[in-house]
Amino acid sequence: QVQLVESGGGLVQAGGSLKLSCAASGGAFSNYVMGWFRQAPGKEREFVATIVYNGAMTRYADSVKGRFTISRENAKKAVYLEMNNLKPEDTALYYCAAATRWMAEPQPVHYTYWGQGTQVTVSS
Repeated sequence: QVQLVESGGGLVQAGGSLKLSCAASGGAFSNYVMGWFRQAPGKEREFVATIVYNGAMTRYADSVKGRFTISRENAKKAVYLEMNNLKPEDTALYYCAAATRWMAEPQPVHYTYWGQGTQVTVSS
C-alpha cells in the first residue's frame, strides 16, 4: 500500500508558476512509476505527466509540454510538478498517482494509488 499526499496548489495569475509536491509513504517508492493527472469540473480526469522509477524517462501531455516539468527524489519519497506559464485552462484538481508499470499511453486506469488532490486555479 502506498499513501500519497499532494500539496502546493493555489490561486495564481495567468503566466505565473506553481510547484506541486507529492509525498509518499507506506511502500517502496522507487518501485513505482509516478504520474500527475488533473480533473476540471465537468471533465474527465486527464493525464498530465509521468516519470519512470529512476527518473530517467518522462512523458508529458501535449497541452503542458514545454511548460511543466515532472521530477522525483526517491530518497525523499517525493515527486514534483513544476508548472510555468500557467493558463486559465490549467485550472483543475491535480492528482498524484503511482503505477507498477510504465505505459506508453498513460491512462488513469493504469495507476493503482491516488492522492486526494490539490486545487490549482489560474485567473486570467
